[in-house]
Amino acid sequence: MPIETPRIPTADGVADAFVAFPDDGERHPGVLLYPDAFGLRPVLEELARELAGHGYYVLVPNLYYRHGQAPVIELPDHIGEEARPVVLDRLMPLLKAHTPERVLRDADAFLSFLTARPGVGLDRVAVIGYCMGAALALRTAAAHPGPVAAVAGFHPGFVVTDGPDSPHHLVPELTAEVHLGLADDLPPEALRTFDRTLEAAGLGHAYEVYPGTVHGFTMSDTDAFSPAGLLRHWERLLPLLDRTLNTP
Repeated sequence: MPIETPRIPTADGVADAFVAFPDDGERHPGVLLYPDAFGLRPVLEELARELAGHGYYVLVPNLYYRHGQAPVIELPDHIGEEARPVVLDRLMPLLKAHTPERVLRDADAFLSFLTARPGVGLDRVAVIGYCMGAALALRTAAAHPGPVAAVAGFHPGFVVTDGPDSPHHLVPELTAEVHLGLADDLPPEALRTFDRTLEAAGLGHAYEVYPGTVHGFTMSDTDAFSPAGLLRHWERLLPLLDRTLNTP
């Protein structure tokens, strides 16, 4: 399967990224895939390759490019319970610096790059995200309601906060179909708040708690990994992409 490691000009510099796409010379629907808090690394590349194998042109950007190329900090091969708080402590300054304003500037650049690729067809794309990437996907879809036909988030983080810029406040601006695959540890009040917001907006949407999972269940390089959760994620994501991107 062809892969590329492009460098994408943005308003704030140049972002490194990973791209995977089918090896058939045809044009395919584009998917912007936002990583979790640990960033662009081999497990995200594996997800991109798997998705590309189903007929999609997948772009995974380094969200922390302002601080260096991925991996911005040294990551263990497996992020276990002992390593997790240490890694997150080192990443916290980068997470705090990744403001909504930066997210939107980057989204403009990432979508412009993706839709201009000769291997990308149609005028519709999907945006998906894992952990904090789910919030970025929602912000991107709200800011680009025209081209974004589907948005999906898995074990989402920070989609409902107490702040005025909480991503759930952007739901009325969405036109995309929404799917959220939730870990079994999401606070019930956050789930109810997001559900009420989606219902009020009248969007096509689905959310589902994946039983027996914890936050991070799709990431095979962490202790949170659940093979059953990852499988269910594919069982929900692929039909979403098919009906929103492959239907005339």
